[in-house]
Amino acid sequence: MKTLRKLIYGESLLSISLVTLGFLTLFMFFDLVDELQNLGRPNILDGSTFQVRHALLYVTLLLPSRLYELLPISVLIGTIFVMARLAQSSEYTILRTSGLDPWRALRLLMSLGTVFVVLAFVVGDYVAPAADRASQLLKARYQFRITIGQTGAWLREKQEQASYVVNVKALSPNNEMQGIEVFEFRPEGGVRALMQARQARFAPGDAWLLEEVVRTEFRNSPASVDAATQVLSQLEGEPRSAMVERSRSDSLRWPTELSAEMVSVALLKPERMRTIDLFSYIRHLQANGQNAQRYEIEFWRKVFYPISCLVMVMLALPFAYLHMRSGGISAYVFAGVMIGISFFMMNNIAVYVGNLQQWQPWLAAAAPGLLYSAVSLAAFGWLVVRR
Repeated sequence: MKTLRKLIYGESLLSISLVTLGFLTLFMFFDLVDELQNLGRPNILDGSTFQVRHALLYVTLLLPSRLYELLPISVLIGTIFVMARLAQSSEYTILRTSGLDPWRALRLLMSLGTVFVVLAFVVGDYVAPAADRASQLLKARYQFRITIGQTGAWLREKQEQASYVVNVKALSPNNEMQGIEVFEFRPEGGVRALMQARQARFAPGDAWLLEEVVRTEFRNSPASVDAATQVLSQLEGEPRSAMVERSRSDSLRWPTELSAEMVSVALLKPERMRTIDLFSYIRHLQANGQNAQRYEIEFWRKVFYPISCLVMVMLALPFAYLHMRSGGISAYVFAGVMIGISFFMMNNIAVYVGNLQQWQPWLAAAAPGLLYSAVSLAAFGWLVVRR
């Protein structure tokens, strides 16, 4: 058994490593070509320019995210190649006559798949988020700031005496927020005040330190944010209205539980966030009465995606029981590539369809894995057990 495990594990690990290396090299080349257009951009911190070495560092920091995305496909292709090659050379037939029954072979491959499940979780939950954030901040130094969408990042928070809606236009390379607008609402509804700040920093003790602040208080509160903005636009350059009181300050400490991680949600794609950060942000959205469907789907996807490595090795086992002709192994490897691509596409489509159709988040995230598990078990039952 030890010799058998060493043979299958050694061949599979080598094959999966080569496939993964090939994919990463290909995507790194595409990313590098895409970054060549940014050569020559000035650095706002030291005046240097964006050079080839910076582009290489940037695309290298993207590799953990690429590895996380490609690992299940690489496991599938690498394992199919090994199983098909063993079948073609009749080595697997010898192993079967030596006592390797289908269930023992399945257990061997499932143990191998568990190693990649752990690897995918570690990369996707720890390495990739940190590397992705570092890559964004590196690139931001040569783009003046990181713009968050077209209208900025919108966050909401409820406190004891009021509720707040916050708009952050951009993040600077040193993690400072720029273009801050804080709308304060009364408990009974209506805008109580609006704070506008040029920039803000995260201060110790759950607070933001706002700089160059203009606070506008509405005595007869507008009914909505749009109404408040309309009033402000009409008052620009005019004397103060009796309904509006405006004050200015160089700095202001605003207590809030909105952390740097929550603001970073708008910078990092949800699929690049840590599982614990997604869970915390979902609880924050639910506590403030906001729709968390998208983030719940991504949370469950982070839970189920590493497990897809087990599904991939289950799909690969039936290829060892097919009758191979000389030179026919390439067709089976190509089939594995197509299966892997279809799984990758369905995994992405299920997220969008589940979000649009308001499916249960865990079902939308688990649907591709469940479908391909059923296919692999059906193939295993027909080709391996029954025949």
